[in-house]
Order: sequence, then C-alpha cells, then structure tokens
Amino acid sequence: MGGIGDQFQRETRYEPDRMPRHQLNWETKPDLYKDYPEAPKIELPSFEPSRAMSLDQTLKQRKSVREFQPKSISKGQLSYLLWASTGHQRVEEGYEFRTAPSAGALYPIETYVVANNVRTLEAGFYHYSIRSHQLEQLRTGDLRYQIAAAALGQGMCATAAAVFVWSAIFERCKWKYGQRAYRYIYLDAGHIAENLALAAVSLNLGSCEIGALYDSQANALLGVDGDKESVICMAVVGVPL
Repeated sequence: MGGIGDQFQRETRYEPDRMPRHQLNWETKPDLYKDYPEAPKIELPSFEPSRAMSLDQTLKQRKSVREFQPKSISKGQLSYLLWASTGHQRVEEGYEFRTAPSAGALYPIETYVVANNVRTLEAGFYHYSIRSHQLEQLRTGDLRYQIAAAALGQGMCATAAAVFVWSAIFERCKWKYGQRAYRYIYLDAGHIAENLALAAVSLNLGSCEIGALYDSQANALLGVDGDKESVICMAVVGVPL
C-alpha cells in the first residue's frame, strides 16, 4: 500500500540479511567534475568576509529571506558563496575534498547560477567549475522571469541578486550505491544548501532555499535531460529588504 515514495523507502532499506553485494568497477567510475570546455571562463576573485562571525552567531541569525532590495552583490561575494557551499577545501592522499560532505566523496551535485544583479558580471546563466574555481558562461541576458516561472512563479527569484540552481548527476552516486543513491543525493544537496545559507549570513545577505519547482521547466533552462541529470533544488541570495 501507499505511493511510489513509500515503495522507494521500503525497497531501498538496508537490512542485515539484505545488503547489496557487488564489486565496484573502477574503470566505469563517473568523472566527479562537469565542464563546459567551449564556454567562456569568468575568473572569480579571492574573497573573505569583512568581519569574522562565530558559528553560534551565524546559526542564530539564519532565517529564510524572501524580500530583497534592488541592490547588487559583488563578484567577490558570489565567489565566496560558491566556494563556501561546495568549493575545494583540501587535498588528502590525492583526493580532493569539498566544503560540504558527500556520501562516498562522490559529489553528484552540480551548481549553476542565474546572475540577476552581480557587479561586474553580465546578467545570465553560469555553471560553477569547482576544479578551477571559475564560472562558465552558458547564456547571457535577463533570465529572472524564466527562473521565477520554473520555481512555481515565486517572485523572489526575480528580485534576488542571484539564484543558485543545483542539479544531480545520478550515476556518480549510483555507481557505488545503486538505487539507495537517491537517498544520499538529496542529503548532499541539503548539506550544500545549508552551507550557502550560513555563508550568506556571514556576508550580511539573505537567502531562501526552494524545493518547489517545475522539474521539466527547470531542466530545460539548464539544458539537461531530467534522467541522467536533473534539477534538485534552488536558492535565492540577495540584500535583505
């Protein structure tokens, strides 16, 4: 009984007598990075918050912000938000680890940005290249109403300075975890979204996470098929009203 979600929960349970048994084929492990080699590359500056804020202060000030002033954020602030949410943090024994945890260090989540009002950055749609800490320019122009429409018409996507769009490349995680990977993928996206929310507070910016979206419309904006790669969630960032 129940719906497809209930069925998924049941069928992906781990039990002592029902654990997946398969050997990993390292030759078929998916690449952990997505790149757009033909896209123009935008350098992101180094950036540090102007004042240190304790984790306790950040947690106490975090809240969902849906109304924004018509003010821009800097490219440096955007750079910091990208790094803090899912950028490279360290290298250990040849493995590149990021600021957010990921099941099996497989990092299935990709980050895209709709830049509505970012100083010295042309309005448009970008992919975050984690490996090089650059933006890859995919489209230019005012996309605020398109991204708002994809988010069930939520107007905050049109008034925010930037909209973060997170997709998942499912095979990165399924390669190791099979169908249970979907549980981990949504957890991974949540870790990244919370990192963004806390980083925004440290910059005196507001943010709000978005789970309600028209999947096909959002995927069309990214140019992904919705099966191998699909939008998982979004977040807006801007100067609070």
